[in-house]
Amino acid sequence: MMKNKLLSVLAFCSCVVFSADNEIYVDQSGTGANIDLEQLGISNIIGGLNSTAGSVNPFDLDGNTMTLDINMIGATNKFLGDIFADNFTGFYEFTGGTNSFTIQVDPTDTYSSDGSNQNVAVTGSGNTFTLNQGTTAIAASLDLDWIIQGSNNTVTSNINIDGATNYMDIDGSDNTVTYTGTGVNASAGGYFYLDHTGGSRTFNIQQLSTQDNDWLKIISVSGTSASTVCVIQNDQGTSPSC
Repeated sequence: MMKNKLLSVLAFCSCVVFSADNEIYVDQSGTGANIDLEQLGISNIIGGLNSTAGSVNPFDLDGNTMTLDINMIGATNKFLGDIFADNFTGFYEFTGGTNSFTIQVDPTDTYSSDGSNQNVAVTGSGNTFTLNQGTTAIAASLDLDWIIQGSNNTVTSNINIDGATNYMDIDGSDNTVTYTGTGVNASAGGYFYLDHTGGSRTFNIQQLSTQDNDWLKIISVSGTSASTVCVIQNDQGTSPSC
């Protein structure tokens, strides 16, 4: 078992780890950080959020105007952690199967989680992805893009949305998407575009801005496969359900 521990304050830049069963520990604070992490192999961890194996903990990034670039190649890898940032850019690339990605961005409204640009690229099957942003804050001007190629992937995303855009391109069968966009400010209102090609799929989408409009566009080509699509848009009316 190899364990790599990384600690940076104010300035953090570039670390590359190869082989199997590696662990990366990052605790970063300060503005203008440029963080580049790459793991190749199986059962690797970029830590945080109840990491396993050698405990790891925490993957914790605090600050503004940072850039985070993650590249994980292999199977059963985990990318976990907390990001407290405003105006940051994130690139997350996963190649392989049964990987796990769980990230929460600014759940306690430390930096308001505004102005971020995040890109998630997935090639593989059986992966599980959770990205929550601004859980009790506002994800103003968020630009979130997903490109997923593979089958049996599960994506869950909860965003306290405020003029944010969420674009998801999925190519594959038996994928599940659960998306909830909430917003209580007068400027709240988000745009979600889901483009899907493949066999059976399950989509559960809720847009819940209470004082503004939400926009939704779905294009799905799945042939004759059995599928479930549930869409709820609610602006303080009677709570609907599917």
